[in-house]
Amino acid sequence: MKLLSRSILSLGPPRPPLLSLSFPSFSLFHTIPPVPNPPPPHHPSIESFSHLCLHGPLPAAMAVMASLQAHGLRADPISYSHLIKLCLNHGSIDDARLIHHHLSSDGHCPKLFLSNTLVGMYVKFGLLDEARKVFDQMPERNVVSWTTMISALTNLEQKEEALMLLLEMQRDGIRPNMYTFSSILRACMALRTLWSIHCCIIKFGLESDVFVRSSLIDIYSKFGDLEHGYRVFSEMVTRDLVVWNSIIGGFAQSGDGYRAVDLFMQMKRAGFLANQGTLTSVLRACTGMVLLEMGKQVHVHVLKYERDLILDNALLDMYCKCGSLEEADALFQRMPERDVISWSTMISGLAQNGRSLDSLRLFESMKVIGPIPNYITIVGVLFACSHAGLVEEGRYYFRSMQKLFGIEPGREHYGCMVDLLGRAGKLEEAVKFIHDMNFKPDSVIWRTLLGACRVHRNVNLAAYAAKEILKLEPGDEGTYILLSNIYADSRQWSDVEQVRKAMRDRGVRKEPGRSWLEVGKQIHVFIVGDMSHPQMDIIVKELNRLVGRITELGYVPNTDFVLHDLGQEQKEESLQYHSEKLAIAFGIMNSTMGKPIRIMKNLRICGDCHAFAKLVAKTEDKAIIIRDPVRFHQFQDGVCSCGDYW
Repeated sequence: MKLLSRSILSLGPPRPPLLSLSFPSFSLFHTIPPVPNPPPPHHPSIESFSHLCLHGPLPAAMAVMASLQAHGLRADPISYSHLIKLCLNHGSIDDARLIHHHLSSDGHCPKLFLSNTLVGMYVKFGLLDEARKVFDQMPERNVVSWTTMISALTNLEQKEEALMLLLEMQRDGIRPNMYTFSSILRACMALRTLWSIHCCIIKFGLESDVFVRSSLIDIYSKFGDLEHGYRVFSEMVTRDLVVWNSIIGGFAQSGDGYRAVDLFMQMKRAGFLANQGTLTSVLRACTGMVLLEMGKQVHVHVLKYERDLILDNALLDMYCKCGSLEEADALFQRMPERDVISWSTMISGLAQNGRSLDSLRLFESMKVIGPIPNYITIVGVLFACSHAGLVEEGRYYFRSMQKLFGIEPGREHYGCMVDLLGRAGKLEEAVKFIHDMNFKPDSVIWRTLLGACRVHRNVNLAAYAAKEILKLEPGDEGTYILLSNIYADSRQWSDVEQVRKAMRDRGVRKEPGRSWLEVGKQIHVFIVGDMSHPQMDIIVKELNRLVGRITELGYVPNTDFVLHDLGQEQKEESLQYHSEKLAIAFGIMNSTMGKPIRIMKNLRICGDCHAFAKLVAKTEDKAIIIRDPVRFHQFQDGVCSCGDYW
């Protein structure tokens, strides 16, 4: 009331008509100027606010927003969305919350567009609880609202909640779109769930969408279901580079490098230019399959692009794992930029290819001029110490890795130490080391101990290690076979029979040995006992010639490595057609002067084939490189880089 009275009084009483008349006696008063009325209150400009929201600076925009709020004014939704974007760019959570408060003040409820923007804002700041609160309070929600929340939950690994939200969305009558499905596909935790989502995609008529199909291929690949992934790919009428990359990457990741490389060739024929993602996947395929020549072709593609550290590292890994250290070292020296991955790859590559001392020298250089070593670097260093027989050096690096580099020892480091002690014949110490670990040993660590027991002929400890492995992996045929071979080496035939009986009783079957090599632009695969190769007659003749030559050097087939109950002659014949022997014979037939034969094998090389490869390398004066799941074997002049320990 007082304010109202004061406002009325400030206006003043109306001027009497008498004062308007012209009287000389009042001339003095006419010379005094009239008192001006007070200026109207200043209203902030919504136009200037919109400009500041779009262009900044943020503090000025926030100041004008505060003034708008003081006057009970609001700007248009687009201006607020620009202001929220400005907050996100500046990482200003406090200002973002002030905007939310401004939009919700006086009981006001933001419209759908702004509510969606607020949900997205909190999601981008990583404030999922606040995003969910805004989402739950929205009186109206559309597909953008639901998809934003589903995507946020998926990204934060709250996959079950994301799937539940999809069900709520459909019960709310909102139709999912391609972005919804591409997000929810990443929330699938089991193949059955993926199949259900795939059915929903078909139900909503989105199965032909390139974006959705690409996501489907990617998720099927991650689950290892390449059959369904490839079916989705093959049914596509139009494909873009993203789709090609998804299917190529899927096969490369699953270990089917042959299909990955074949699809890469199809992609090139279809007129698509490879990008970094394509080339990285193909290089991974070449690495897994030991396809050096194909890897070199990919290298030519890489040279067409600007130098890229990710591609350089992928190339480096490929050359190391294909056993081509000359190319690897040349690439490493030429790299304009080298990160911890580059150094670690080269250190591990040298160690895996039998150049442990070079590996350790490179590590010393890294400590001086390179980046700080990481977890993988130390694994490579310990691997090098193990394969060089440097027990004390290995112990030093293991004990000091946390103090020097802040790296907590993990399973791989413990595994290398067990290998180091096992190779040195310190089996009891290795067992104690396993029992003293901070975590439960896995089958890899026990298998490392089992391999050491085979070399040092410790049958009792081998049986103990095998028992521990089979507790963890009852169907592991490799353990049965290795234990059987250990018993056979010790002429404990009754124990050999018990192992074979256990395999039969549990239905464990030996995976067929498979070896492959690259000749020209083709991959030739050999399977033990399989005589279907079109040149098999010539290959067998070459194999017989090689056996004849090495027999003169004292080679005698070691039939202890034959698991089946066969006669002596049948055992020798079974050994002769092991897949790596067929691959070596074929490689010798098609070898080029000065180039080594590179072979990949799916199983650990047996002792007889190892002896065969050493002698063939000597008689034929040919370097032979065999990579099995355990390690590289570089045979030259009758010697193997593994030192007969594998």
